[in-house]
Amino acid sequence: MKVLVLGAGNVGRAVAWDLRDGFDVHVGDVSGERLRAVSEFATPMKVDASNFDSLVEAMGKFELVIGALPGGLGYRAVRAAIRAGVDMVDVSFMPENPLTLRDEAEKAEVTVIFDAGFAPGLSHILMGRIWGEMDGLHEGYIHVGGLPKEPRPPLYYRITWSPKDLIEEYTRPARVIRNGEVTAVDPLGEIRRVSIGNFEFEAFVSDGLRSLLESVKAGRLEEWTLRWPGHLEKMRVLRELGFFGSEHVDKTLEVITPLMTYDSPDFSIMEVKGKGTLDGEEREIGYLLYDEERDGFTSMARVTGFTAAAIARIVAEGRCIYGVIPPEIFGMRIDTYGEIIQGLSDRGIRIERWENAPSGDSRGRA
Repeated sequence: MKVLVLGAGNVGRAVAWDLRDGFDVHVGDVSGERLRAVSEFATPMKVDASNFDSLVEAMGKFELVIGALPGGLGYRAVRAAIRAGVDMVDVSFMPENPLTLRDEAEKAEVTVIFDAGFAPGLSHILMGRIWGEMDGLHEGYIHVGGLPKEPRPPLYYRITWSPKDLIEEYTRPARVIRNGEVTAVDPLGEIRRVSIGNFEFEAFVSDGLRSLLESVKAGRLEEWTLRWPGHLEKMRVLRELGFFGSEHVDKTLEVITPLMTYDSPDFSIMEVKGKGTLDGEEREIGYLLYDEERDGFTSMARVTGFTAAAIARIVAEGRCIYGVIPPEIFGMRIDTYGEIIQGLSDRGIRIERWENAPSGDSRGRA
């Protein structure tokens, strides 16, 4: 199958590398330098994703597209795929709601999987599996982070993505489910200390539930993003002083971005857990993921790109209905869930499942 990976950044490169066996992989980008970095295992091609008509023309030459573009280009790329009549798997984390394109995709007989990366993406798949296992889900929590192994003061964070998107996480209201209703909360209104494995983090509520707000019914559902201690209080002070306001944010980023730009291996960690009833008894089911940078790929590129590649293989086999589909569906289906988790395990990404009985005894560890 002839596939196009849109975007030759860290994630796009990981997707292309993973699909190199079994697919005729092409990678599209405007940057010659980034394209040269993928030329050993994919065919590079110049593509300007900001030009809708040329994007439609380029996509029309392929049977499947994997979008690894910045969020601001994601919605346009999905519209272009539908216009071109080609299936698409997207990890862009677009600000728009892709479900608004559902009818167009169905009419065009196109399958679009959105938010098909790490979080959202794998986080949704794991929550979908928990929801599918339970008779009723009372509470669900996602704790997730991509962090430097060697954090440096004063901000203890390393930027691996858009600095403006990072700031938006601290300013945009986060949507959660509380008391069975969707509500928006201040992301920095509460900063918690969280222990996961042997690590101690601080965490804030983030706006990453997205499609889970509609597809999973629970009394309480929240996503919390992890940071090293010492980062979030500084971000809250800067926000309260007005440094993240639209008139000041560019100058603020000029000052703080260099403080978060340095070399350090990264790691990814995620805990997804849910409490509910199973066979008439209270149960808690959870998953724990840990991954480190290796084989020339950052951990964030691995967990995002390899998840997208696993989903792309399922779509390539024609096993999805037409329309715009959220990633949690792959967790609710036991067959696709097993294939994705096994694929990640084969690539060294460890995911451990645990289940607690009412007494607190752990069962089903795998």
